[in-house]
Amino acid sequence: MERETVNALILAGSREGQQDPLAKQAHVSHKAILPILGRPMIEYVVQALSRLSNINKIAVTIEQCSIVQDILPEYIQYLPAALGPSDSVIQAIETLGTPLLVTTADNPLLQPEWISHFLKEAELTKCDIAVGIALREQIETDVPNTRRTYIKLADGSFSGCNLFLFRTPQSIQVAKLWQKLEKHRKRPVKMSYLLGYKIILRYLIKCLTRNALKKRIYKLTKAKTHFVVMPWGQASVDVDKPEDLKIVRTLMQN
Repeated sequence: MERETVNALILAGSREGQQDPLAKQAHVSHKAILPILGRPMIEYVVQALSRLSNINKIAVTIEQCSIVQDILPEYIQYLPAALGPSDSVIQAIETLGTPLLVTTADNPLLQPEWISHFLKEAELTKCDIAVGIALREQIETDVPNTRRTYIKLADGSFSGCNLFLFRTPQSIQVAKLWQKLEKHRKRPVKMSYLLGYKIILRYLIKCLTRNALKKRIYKLTKAKTHFVVMPWGQASVDVDKPEDLKIVRTLMQN
């Protein structure tokens, strides 16, 4: 079966233009160019994406393309970063269309086989949007010294892998829901109202399942969601904190 051709987007901007603490510590303007083993972090992400034949255009969203233009291949397309990740994704869908694979510049462990697995599983389900996740047991087995933020559901705890496939035009509705939630991230009551109090209550009493969450997303957006379980715990490790940077450097050296 011929694989779907997708465009890819790397989110490399700073949230609301603020300098990331890790970037500040490393004396660079953006976390995307933070050096790991002598190379800017974003280079590893571009390299992984470039190795897949079914990825067409690769775009980077960042405030100024000059920040990374000299270190990335000439074929990279640039989009101006919006205020937040969701705004940047909406802008990219409107520019590049779907299917659109989205990942982040702070995902330097990304491997071509991880991307290939993710895209294949998403395509098989005929979903509108796919989200890559790693189960807690897998993460603790593969990367026992990492500390991740887990979404704790009745059918297992998981962490995101910074892999999203906005597979159909309908998926932009999920990005718009994300945009609303992002705007109210410091107002939990408003977020609860947007998601629905029942779904929040089910989460709090630990009886919310992935299937129930998918149904709720569908009700709010009319988009079919699929969670792709990644068989690599390392896929959940991005660089958010100094300890993440240490772990990533160790994993890359082994």
